[in-house]
Amino acid sequence: MVSLKVKWLVVIALFFLVSNTYAQMVTPTEWQAIQRSKDYLIGQGTSTSIEEARQFALKDLAERITTRVRSQFDYVANEKSDDKGRNAEEKMSQIINTYSAVTLNNVSEYVEKSKSQVTVYRYMKSKELRDMFKRRINMAKKWAQEAREREKEGKIGDALQDFYWALALLRSCPDGDLETITQENGNPNMIQDVFHRVKDILGDIRIKASSIEKEGSTQRVVLDILYKEKPVVNFNYKYINGKQISEVFTAKDGVGELQLPRNASLGKLKVFAEYECRDEANIHPDLRSVMESTDPVPFSAAEFRVDTKGCPQVSHDNYVMQIATSASQSATSTAAVAVAAPSTLSPQEASRYLPAIESIEKGIAKRDYSSLSNYFTSEGWDMFQKLVTYGDAKLLRSPEVSFFRSRGQVVCRSFPMSFTFKGNKRIFTEDVVFYMSQDGKVSEVAFGLEQAAVTDIMDRGQWSEEARHTMVHFLETYKTAYALKRYDYINSIFSNEALIITGAFVKATGQKEMSPAKMQNVKYTRQTKEQYMKNLKRCFDSNEYINIRFADNIVRKSKSPNIYGIQIKQDYFSSSYGDTGYLFLLIDFKDPEAPLIHVRTWQPDNDPNVRDGRIGIADFIL
Repeated sequence: MVSLKVKWLVVIALFFLVSNTYAQMVTPTEWQAIQRSKDYLIGQGTSTSIEEARQFALKDLAERITTRVRSQFDYVANEKSDDKGRNAEEKMSQIINTYSAVTLNNVSEYVEKSKSQVTVYRYMKSKELRDMFKRRINMAKKWAQEAREREKEGKIGDALQDFYWALALLRSCPDGDLETITQENGNPNMIQDVFHRVKDILGDIRIKASSIEKEGSTQRVVLDILYKEKPVVNFNYKYINGKQISEVFTAKDGVGELQLPRNASLGKLKVFAEYECRDEANIHPDLRSVMESTDPVPFSAAEFRVDTKGCPQVSHDNYVMQIATSASQSATSTAAVAVAAPSTLSPQEASRYLPAIESIEKGIAKRDYSSLSNYFTSEGWDMFQKLVTYGDAKLLRSPEVSFFRSRGQVVCRSFPMSFTFKGNKRIFTEDVVFYMSQDGKVSEVAFGLEQAAVTDIMDRGQWSEEARHTMVHFLETYKTAYALKRYDYINSIFSNEALIITGAFVKATGQKEMSPAKMQNVKYTRQTKEQYMKNLKRCFDSNEYINIRFADNIVRKSKSPNIYGIQIKQDYFSSSYGDTGYLFLLIDFKDPEAPLIHVRTWQPDNDPNVRDGRIGIADFIL
């Protein structure tokens, strides 16, 4: 057992907001001085009800903020009414709502009571506005920088989301502040720079129909989605699926699909890039407020026409499985490139395992699983049954698979599948991976990592090949265990003395406009393993689905044998909740077949109190 001592003190920084200032904190003399000062903005509300007076005061404060900052928003003040009839005044009101709804910190209150009524004053220092603008601009800079990195990695869905979030925040800040920002290209106006980055990325996306398949009352159009002629790692989109717009579809490694009624006419189909990602925008109170309170920025380049003319018709019966080679990798099996040499099986070696995989492929395509149990171990069969009932599971196309050796097993990559959930807003694409025993039976199924994540691990030449394969296997098994709700497996990989820390924004006490918005307002809570597993069981029971996507994985080996730290950016989706944050796992791989997690931490954003912003292996003494 690894002995751990926490080096990084988990800080609980409770931020006392307006709810704590309802008690009168200033004397009448001090209040008179505040009223005379030019350093404060003050809103006043009078009513027979103190709660109503508070709301009137807050509204009045917002109007005074409007007066203070209106002249600084040149791009709004000089704008004529748009095609929806929204004029500059309406747009200014939207922007002001983003200040008063969630993100105003240090708003105080002074109350005067008489026999018949109560007068409430809500006041704040003018400096608070400047601080908020600075906070939003810094956040926009961070997201814009992350977007550039995501674009380089081909993660176009992430790049569009982060650039657009930066744009949304910048549009809520005065132009005078924006002019002080200088970009790498010398453009002094960041809002223009980010706008053009979104536009340029959309212009370099190509969506092509590769095949059409009719099944029952539906027809599916399989898509190849490229960015600068290379398969995108991820991409979010909607489309017209007959007479209405579909839910959000998340494509992976260049593969997506459209699901249409069987009698729907094809021709040129409309596909729309999903760049706002409003459901994920609850990652930060400022962003959430801006997204909820302002109109979206339209981009004509976000609409694509997909021509299906001449697109081949396919059916389950003519699916032909192929074995990929390192010289002929398709968009659906790109992750196999990273783990191919020198472990790839030759076609002759693979022929021993191919019949089982072909039978499984046909069973998935036809949704006939009755005769497949012989190709699985008992545990593998249990996982496979959970997988094919994980949403409406469909095979996207005839797979081009790769076989390679890993840790005494044979691994088959990859089956591109889509998973749809009734009544929910997400359709996921996953590359399904089969882990096979030497006798040719499938012992485990998993959702494969993205190509970039696999490549990053397998390029660690200083580690043994076994260690790299073990790391890939663990991460794929870990993320799949949450999707398939493998409670017993997750329970087995956590040490009984595991340190489990979860970060969350401190919530206000009922006043929505007072939610904190800074990382020092994040509270870290330690849980025992028993508490964590109890909460996880409740989560599994209450959600139709859970889907986890990993990105930006940073893996470091400690000086202690077999101990590794993994920092991961995690996108978490479920039927009732979604978020984005940073996960850290400290794992003991002494027994590769039974890895043990000693530390699990999660934080909603980079934390300035921690080295490099993320909790990591350096924050613990082994």
